[in-house]
Amino acid sequence: MNPSALVTASLSFLLLLSGCGTETKDSDGSHKEVNLPSGSSAGHELLQWVDPFIGTGGKANTFPGATVPHGMVQLSPDNGRGGWDWIAGYYYPDNIIAGFSHTHLSGTGAGDLYDISFMPLTRPEYREITQEGPESGTLVSRFTHDKESASPGYYQVYLQSYDIHVELTAGPRTGLQKYRFPASADDGTVRLDLGYSRNWDDTTATQLQLLDDRTIAGYRFSTGWAKDQKVFFVSRFSRPFTQVSVFDGDQALPHRPSYSAKELNAWFEFNTRHDKEVLVQTALSSVSVEGAMHNLLAENKTFPGFDEVKQTAEQAWQRELSRVTVTASPDNLTQFYTAAYHAALAPRIYSDVDGRYRGPDGGIHQSSAHPRYEFFSLWDTFRALHPWKTITAPDRTREMMSSLMQHYRVAGRLPVWNFQGQETDMMMGYHSVPVLVDAWMKGLTDESGDAILNAALQSAMQDEFGVKSYKELGYVPHEERTWNVSLTLEYAFDDWAISQLARGLGKIDITREFASRANNYRHHFDPESGFMRARGRDGHFKTPFNADAYHPEDYCEANAWQYSFFVPQDIPGMITMMGGANRVDTKLDAMFNAQQRGEMPEWISGYIGQYVHGNEPSHHVPYLYQYLDQPHKTQKLVRRIMDELYRPSHDGLAGNEDAGQMSAWYLFSALGFYPVNPVGGEYVLGSPEVDSADIDLGNGQYFTIRTRNQSPDNVYVQSVLLNGEPLKGFILRHDQIMKGGELLFIMTGEPQ
Repeated sequence: MNPSALVTASLSFLLLLSGCGTETKDSDGSHKEVNLPSGSSAGHELLQWVDPFIGTGGKANTFPGATVPHGMVQLSPDNGRGGWDWIAGYYYPDNIIAGFSHTHLSGTGAGDLYDISFMPLTRPEYREITQEGPESGTLVSRFTHDKESASPGYYQVYLQSYDIHVELTAGPRTGLQKYRFPASADDGTVRLDLGYSRNWDDTTATQLQLLDDRTIAGYRFSTGWAKDQKVFFVSRFSRPFTQVSVFDGDQALPHRPSYSAKELNAWFEFNTRHDKEVLVQTALSSVSVEGAMHNLLAENKTFPGFDEVKQTAEQAWQRELSRVTVTASPDNLTQFYTAAYHAALAPRIYSDVDGRYRGPDGGIHQSSAHPRYEFFSLWDTFRALHPWKTITAPDRTREMMSSLMQHYRVAGRLPVWNFQGQETDMMMGYHSVPVLVDAWMKGLTDESGDAILNAALQSAMQDEFGVKSYKELGYVPHEERTWNVSLTLEYAFDDWAISQLARGLGKIDITREFASRANNYRHHFDPESGFMRARGRDGHFKTPFNADAYHPEDYCEANAWQYSFFVPQDIPGMITMMGGANRVDTKLDAMFNAQQRGEMPEWISGYIGQYVHGNEPSHHVPYLYQYLDQPHKTQKLVRRIMDELYRPSHDGLAGNEDAGQMSAWYLFSALGFYPVNPVGGEYVLGSPEVDSADIDLGNGQYFTIRTRNQSPDNVYVQSVLLNGEPLKGFILRHDQIMKGGELLFIMTGEPQ
């Protein structure tokens, strides 16, 4: 039986078995009971405070389209342009749309995806607008933001050039589009562009199968950030198409049931004389067309109503956002819940509803106990996003740790930055290690400590990525690799995480070895300048040296100011090494008050002096004043960052969203604490911006945060009470949170 016949037979058989109806499912496809607050409805409780357009302008690179928490599908508009500002496909200052594709990155610094792109058009108008695109031959429509809106699980826009209204919604593994054609149109056209690609994602092969007059299937293979990406799809229309034309580029192809070419595009015609609406539902799979078909039918056995799918998506978001309930000013509510929304976009489900997925070896694998997750932006997210999930989504954390270890078992090493089933080796470090160790220490993984330790040791004892020299010399020499200072500092932190895991397992020799390696940060400190500096194999520091200048050959997306304080595993030791508390206090003051800095690339942004909030290596630095007995400086700074570098506008994020890390910093800080060391469950106190918060811990307990005398002027903390008793010191422990209880901040307008 040929592939088309096989898929058609599968579809027909499953439809006969299915019956009718739409069921409510969680984002992994499992059945969940929907519990909403009394008197509320999905979309009218917490969803009203989410603005998906925040981050679509400026430097953040987010997308505004429809998705569900951790969903496989991100159905969103694309402007049709390539370049930095269009990494997520859409850039708020633009005024054209070239299509609606089903996969998008959230807040990254490199582009990929944009798979399975549809665009509704009308004849003959689309021929007149062919040349308006940003690139020759691109079909686009103009639009305005006053006829565009978005909310969790939903997006809509009016295409001016064609007088077509478009609505998008999504399920865990499907996207649903609704097109309303103009009253004057007797015929409507829907274009499928399987060759659409922008931002380093090049199409290598496509296939289209015409299964019947309502159903199509196929694939798009591409190479980009993910070098060998395979996306299979099945799409079904709400009504039959009257005609189809298929092209390989600009060359028309003769009619047949199946087509294969490098860049196929197809034009589907519909009779819209009496019924102006056409819906198209698309399911994805990394495995096969059959996998996409099963994903489609698992969510909706019969063709769904748009409002039903939208409501189900909104209910999923209502459950997700209800993990933390806060009271705050309207602006802060928008910032908080939009941050919570962004923090639930990654990692995301990659396995089909039957648990199958394409692994890093290119083979098909089976995930049984948990869904397989991908899109681990670990260089960014080990710092705060994953610690945030250990508090607010312990169920997801357990599942995600399984995915990290599944990757290790197939690929032979833990992921560095995995994406669409593949290792990209983007950025640096072996930051799967701290994420896994933190989860293990908090009891949030099904994996044994010994299994995690063996995987961690494989990363730490390899000879690649400068690790061989790091093991021999205690640092990465500048002659060998770029980012050498950053590599040493981040390897040292990861090694500290290994030492803590080994200590917990009673493995004394490994504990000692990696506790010693965790001190390798000291090799880069230059007492004369007071900065972490590159050094050569001969032990001498590299010259010339200018701390204000951007040195991409030595520091990763940063300069000496921003990396010199990256010792989260040993802050007391760092302070002593740098000359004591007074000297470090003066150094930090100089960092935040600096008036001069060297020229930086566009992705480094969000400055306060030499502090850069738009990039991750500095995120913990405002909290270091707590270790210097200067808590008022931490309190003032974190409130300033929240006020100035997070705003409820399309350009309201200071830098790349980075798969949720920028948002996780805000979520923690708005509640009044932050994981300076993201392993082991200690959180440093800051200054809460919300009035109150109730965290559903997922274990039957709630942790409540209350403030007294909260206001924009009262940024200082007079005292902190935990369950009615003064909290000693400036550390809140994870176990104190997970027991439930109340944390009370008494605020004041004067430094204490």
